[in-house]
Amino acid sequence: MAHTIKYKKPLLTRVRRIKGQIVALEKALEEEVDCSAALQQIAAVRGAVNGLMVEVLEGHIREHLGNEELPEAQRKNDLEHVVTVLRSYLK
Repeated sequence: MAHTIKYKKPLLTRVRRIKGQIVALEKALEEEVDCSAALQQIAAVRGAVNGLMVEVLEGHIREHLGNEELPEAQRKNDLEHVVTVLRSYLK
């Protein structure tokens, strides 16, 4: 996962932002805020997680599937792994 190490700081920044959004959502639910405000916060969290997924997935595809220096068998294995992750994520 060289791409996650290479982009560690911005990825961790995204994760920490998501963590803050989750904490805010938890607080909103504990305080019984209006459901439309809670739904808006949930949508923001979902968007942030989707953005993180795209960032990591793009790096993975570029590093593992787009790298022609890797052996064909490894690239095929990496492709199957990406498909498995996508199927799980998109359920």
